[in-house]
Amino acid sequence: MINYDLQKIRAIVLDVDGVLSAQTITLASDGEPLRTVNIKDGYAIQLACKQELRIGIITGGDTQAVRLRYERLGVKDLYMKTAVKLTAYEDFIEKYGLRDEEVMYMGDDVPDFEVMTRCGCPCCPADACADIKNVSLYVSHYPGGQGCVRDIIEQTMRAQNKWMNTAKAFGW
Repeated sequence: MINYDLQKIRAIVLDVDGVLSAQTITLASDGEPLRTVNIKDGYAIQLACKQELRIGIITGGDTQAVRLRYERLGVKDLYMKTAVKLTAYEDFIEKYGLRDEEVMYMGDDVPDFEVMTRCGCPCCPADACADIKNVSLYVSHYPGGQGCVRDIIEQTMRAQNKWMNTAKAFGW
């Protein structure tokens, strides 16, 4: 269980590689990274968007497949090709008038460190690097790309009585 007052959470921000996808990627012959994604993570993301829990994505990558996947699930805030994630995070919270304590962030590696030491509820997958685990309030039992995002979204939505509480939960 996440040791945080999840009633406070108004937004969840996610990294892509190592969080929404596994730590390893296949490279296409043109050098384009090919990622796998978890269907249960996707279900939780689209339900969170429907239930007005803001979802943001901040990644250093820039692929059309990632953009299309998460836009189709209802994510409106995708910060791609982001060299310094803290800058994107600050833009996101300013855009929605959020306070740090209202934001949960899930990252897995050093580029996520600054945001994770700033947000209210830093979380990470089971296979995150040691530095990230050390600053996390919650380490999921699931590795990146294997349901860790579903884990934190479901816990948050259950705490807020938004999980399976309306007909919106039973469809895509």
